[in-house]
Amino acid sequence: MYHTTLKKTMSLELRIESIGFEGKAIARTEDGFVYFVDGGVPGDRVLVEVRKKKKNYAEARLLEILESSHVRETPRCRYFGTCGGCKWQHLRYAEQCAWKTQNVRDAFERLGKVPYKLLHDTLPAEPQFFYRNKMEFSFGDSRWLTKEEIAAGADVRKDFALGLHIPGRFDKVLDVEECFLQSEISNRILNSVRKAALERGVSIFQTRSHEGFLRNLVIRNSTATGEIMVILVTSPVKEEADKSMITWFEQDCIAAFPEISTAIHAVTTSKATVAGGEPRTVYGSGFMTETLLGVRYRVSPFSFFQTNTRQAERLFRVALDYAGDLSQKTVWDLYCGTGSITLAAAREAKFVAGIEIVESAVRDARANALANGITNVEFYIEDMQKAVQKQILSRLPSPDVVIVDPPRAGLHPDVVANLLALAPPRIVYVSCNPATQARDCALFAEKYSIDAIQPVDMFPHTYHIESVALLNLV
Repeated sequence: MYHTTLKKTMSLELRIESIGFEGKAIARTEDGFVYFVDGGVPGDRVLVEVRKKKKNYAEARLLEILESSHVRETPRCRYFGTCGGCKWQHLRYAEQCAWKTQNVRDAFERLGKVPYKLLHDTLPAEPQFFYRNKMEFSFGDSRWLTKEEIAAGADVRKDFALGLHIPGRFDKVLDVEECFLQSEISNRILNSVRKAALERGVSIFQTRSHEGFLRNLVIRNSTATGEIMVILVTSPVKEEADKSMITWFEQDCIAAFPEISTAIHAVTTSKATVAGGEPRTVYGSGFMTETLLGVRYRVSPFSFFQTNTRQAERLFRVALDYAGDLSQKTVWDLYCGTGSITLAAAREAKFVAGIEIVESAVRDARANALANGITNVEFYIEDMQKAVQKQILSRLPSPDVVIVDPPRAGLHPDVVANLLALAPPRIVYVSCNPATQARDCALFAEKYSIDAIQPVDMFPHTYHIESVALLNLV
């Protein structure tokens, strides 16, 4: 099959060879033309339908698995393939880690074209299910029906759903009764809230008219203490059904689930569908406590915290190990967030400066430092790019080690240029996007050697991968 004759909706047989960036399975025909196939696993022989053709590649839909790969796994979740959360449940976990390592290798060798001395195998996660300490569910007035429900002619409410948004469809919600990423008790709470809402006929917030009451359900768990925080997000109370739902949440829900340590009713008038609002504590303290590397963190209803606590500890431990002996060292932690790495580093270092643009994150970081009695740290509210322009960094104590943990877009070129001019002896680069990490490391290669890279799997059954790179001044 030559790609010059390829037409949309044409079906053809392919052998899946590999997995590329963003988890897409890759197949090639004899003439070398590339096909991206969602749902394929390396080794599969598949029948696909071409959905989109470009000059150098085509996108195809999996129609049938003609020969199953030996690394293919039976997905645990009944929503797999519809829910966008777990793209790789059909791939054995050891293979997931191997392909994540390969994706980091490709980022540095093919995209960044930057030499490195050592790339370690991906640190696997344990456990691979029930690892998330936070899940955010949405109420929807337009339920997405699965192929199985349609085929069975299931009699379901199409105007009510509590679950997860369909990828690319802000208006459609998949009704979810069980998610294997969260705890078993969280699933029971989810189903109890759904039942209560249906029994009371409570209205659902509509994304187009911006009318309706129920918006989101957020469930957070503490790995360290076992605490459970439940947050019900709604519009302001207007109807009797709204009042009845809140009364149930404040009384019956708490009575039914003694495991709940704190419950929050958050009210918002925002048109956005993301969970947020003015929180009101209806039970408990209004927060929960989590621990990372011996540092205690107070987690408020909507504050950021790493969603995989166990792997976050491993990720930060790698970063601190790469930083080396800090006992007499000054450390800068750029893009420090709520201070997760900063405070752990401060327990080992002479002094640490944390810099972050989000004011609320810095407030939390300062409060966490105070609560843990950590005094050898200072936090600064600054945009890193503007901090460079205003020479904020030049007024800080000169660093022996700089830790950077930027957003997916990576470091701004001005930040890279400033660090090259500053030339600290060591840079530890933590990233959630190996592609931009490799791009930035290629710039740092002007003065630094990339001595080691450690991928860490924070999110099993997804294609996402974190990696830590160690850069030493040459």
